[in-house]
Amino acid sequence: MATDIPAEIYTARLAELKTRLKRLNNTKRNLAWCRLFSFLATIAAVWILFPYAWYLPAGAFLVLIVVFLFFVSKDLSNSQEIENTLLLITINQDELSALGHRFMDFPDGTLWQPATHAYAVDLDIFGRASLYQYTNRTSSEQGNKLFARWLLHPATATEIELRQESVKELTGLVEWRQQLQAYGTSKRLTIRTEENVVTWLSGENRFSNKLSWKLLRILFPLFSFTILGLFVTGFISQQRFWMIMLLLLFVSFAVSKFVMPAYAKLNKITAELETLSASINWIETNSFKSPRLEHLKNSYETEGITASVIIKNLKKILDRLDYRLNPVVFIPLSAFLCWDLQQIYLLEKWKVKNQRHITEWFSSLAEIESLSSLGNLSFNHPDWCFPVLVKEPAVLKAEVMGHPLIPKEKRIDNSFSTEGVNQISLITGSNMAGKSTFLRSTGVNVVLAMMGSPVCAKRFILSPVKIMSSMRISDNLEENTSTFYAELKKLKEVIEAVYRNEKVFLLLDEILRGTNSADRHTGSAALIKQLIQHEAVGMVATHDLELAKLEALYPGNIHNYHFDVQVANDELFFDYKLKRGICRSMNASILMKKIGIEL
Repeated sequence: MATDIPAEIYTARLAELKTRLKRLNNTKRNLAWCRLFSFLATIAAVWILFPYAWYLPAGAFLVLIVVFLFFVSKDLSNSQEIENTLLLITINQDELSALGHRFMDFPDGTLWQPATHAYAVDLDIFGRASLYQYTNRTSSEQGNKLFARWLLHPATATEIELRQESVKELTGLVEWRQQLQAYGTSKRLTIRTEENVVTWLSGENRFSNKLSWKLLRILFPLFSFTILGLFVTGFISQQRFWMIMLLLLFVSFAVSKFVMPAYAKLNKITAELETLSASINWIETNSFKSPRLEHLKNSYETEGITASVIIKNLKKILDRLDYRLNPVVFIPLSAFLCWDLQQIYLLEKWKVKNQRHITEWFSSLAEIESLSSLGNLSFNHPDWCFPVLVKEPAVLKAEVMGHPLIPKEKRIDNSFSTEGVNQISLITGSNMAGKSTFLRSTGVNVVLAMMGSPVCAKRFILSPVKIMSSMRISDNLEENTSTFYAELKKLKEVIEAVYRNEKVFLLLDEILRGTNSADRHTGSAALIKQLIQHEAVGMVATHDLELAKLEALYPGNIHNYHFDVQVANDELFFDYKLKRGICRSMNASILMKKIGIEL
């Protein structure tokens, strides 16, 4: 079956990656021996050749230390490859778990849950076992935030079509997507890092714009090397040379105190810059066909220089500023070059040249990560479809639609369609028959469709729309709000949106449940009539069979559907299938008897 293909590919990838890891670990052991022998050989060669002419031990030392450093470099690269391979193994293991509907270890997005929203709580957009947790594979905090925003805010038809093209292209790029995710996971980019960079970019250039610092940057090394030349040629004594060097070192350290504030803002982001550079370089080296991906890729080229190279240059400057952590290296560099001043000058020069682009680089990466997440979702579900958008108003046609968060082997799919304004679908049914789940299935799939994602259906056609729901209502002790009043507030928002002629699709479950049955029926009937009069579209789930009689008064506007239940020997059997007409079977009395209520 088509749905078995992702599992087969992930399993094959895991086998390949584990073989690669074994080979890399063998290489690591061999390189450890090579490093040890080359180091011992260096010591032995110097020891053996020491009695001879000075250039023999010196030459042997230089040659063998180069060999030693070569093996150190190879070992570093190999260790990085091991780390990358381990990340890729984890990614494939996680996707196999997700295919088995074990996805609770992914971030649940609770951080992005708004205090109030038109549908986020009702449709389980965030939290444990949420849509966000199931679909999101972004690595950076910027990507997490953007993906959450896509779930919360429907895109325009044009934007949806651009995203769909991108997602379709990324669906088949399994290895490319996983490698991008691995780069992002190694050291996750944070919004705090971006804010630190932006704050630094907007700050004043204290060194490169002032003539005094420019002159000191040139004259300091010129003077120090002149002194060194005079000492070597015997024009000044050793005592005077060291006194001057000590004075220069004092001046250099004093300059470093001025440099430190600018450096302190950036010194903690070096690892994240490595992630940003690696991720962007991975994007730059790939060729894309879809316009949106190509546009995002092109945003990483500035005056013929790629963003990954530019960021690497920034990282190199910050690495050189970190030489201060090694006194053996930092002291002579400071004494002869006023090292920190040289680096801060290059840092400010980098800032002037690239400050207009850095924010765009973060946002482009966040968008590519989000598109890649949808590509992963599409790959994991080859039986899902990409929605077709139509210009006609208030169209929703779904064939074999199910809830994405219910495992396929347990999920019952349904088909449904509505077309045109002034259309309310009344759904009656007994307890636990599937009314609320069906409303949520529709809502969640519309949310996915409006973010450019494939949906859990065989075919899905809709007009661009926003979901508004009133399903899961709770009181608020902090605001001293009862459940009934909380629902009234939600319904007020619905009514106001309908009055503004917004393109919304309504999902209302058990309207006015917090009041008595008479007021509840009267209010619900009045609200439904009001919604029809103002060209609303949506579904209303209810236990109130009297509301179904409204179809006779509004035959072209109200349509009855139901979920029923079969009873045999006081046992309930649900098929969870949507049917036309009014529900005739209820189960409340049977359930009450089962818990001991004598009727």
